[in-house]
Amino acid sequence: MLDASHQSAVQRGEPATIARFLVMLYAILSYGVFLISVVWAIGFVGNIAVPKSIDVGGDTPLAEAVIVDMALLGLFAVQHSTMARASFKRRWVRIVPPASERSSYVLLSSLILLLLFWQWRPIPPVIWQVDGWAAHLLVGCYWVGWLIVFASNFMIDHFELIGLRQSFDALRGTDSRTASFKMPLFYRLVRHPLMLGFLVAFWATPVMTAGHLLFAVMTTGYILAGLQLEERDLKTEFGAPYEEYRARVPMLVPFWPKRRH
Repeated sequence: MLDASHQSAVQRGEPATIARFLVMLYAILSYGVFLISVVWAIGFVGNIAVPKSIDVGGDTPLAEAVIVDMALLGLFAVQHSTMARASFKRRWVRIVPPASERSSYVLLSSLILLLLFWQWRPIPPVIWQVDGWAAHLLVGCYWVGWLIVFASNFMIDHFELIGLRQSFDALRGTDSRTASFKMPLFYRLVRHPLMLGFLVAFWATPVMTAGHLLFAVMTTGYILAGLQLEERDLKTEFGAPYEEYRARVPMLVPFWPKRRH
């Protein structure tokens, strides 16, 4: 039989073990929702195999469509940027377990994306349309853009970015891993290949409708503004090594002339 002190220690450990297990389940749930949002995003932007996409899904008056679409994009931009800031994270981990911070970010971002896809109002007037080999080229660029997104994500640490690694470390009872500065493959050409991939995917279309153009312009503006904030956080986190990296590697366009100091 266990003595009283050992039994008490086991009892004290049980809630912690259950809590770590729940953190892991929460991360897996978040990852599942994230995967759904990614698959829908590909179909949404490319008008592929989804019942409602950027150009398909009902007829709405122009003014209402513009207002709703901009509100949805604005909601995503505010949530995505706010929760990514270090100052918000410091306050957020007072409410949720630190191992669940990233999973919460991923889950809420994914849910807002799903809301955007569901409630998006197509604006059908065509701004430009190309046919033949040019259309095939743009469709190819679309898929290349998504390939860059996925490849860039896995080049750094996909499972850390979506919160699974943090929850797994917590389940094992190990300390969180310290972020290290590294430049794998695509990151030697541009500092933000993930965002480059999104931009290519959002703009590469043989049929550019007014709604698609609104989506592309708004997301491009958000990406460019968000990268300024992210660059500031990266400089704070990594210091001189990132400053040197920033001085010699362009932000989004490969082989862009280097800045002079």
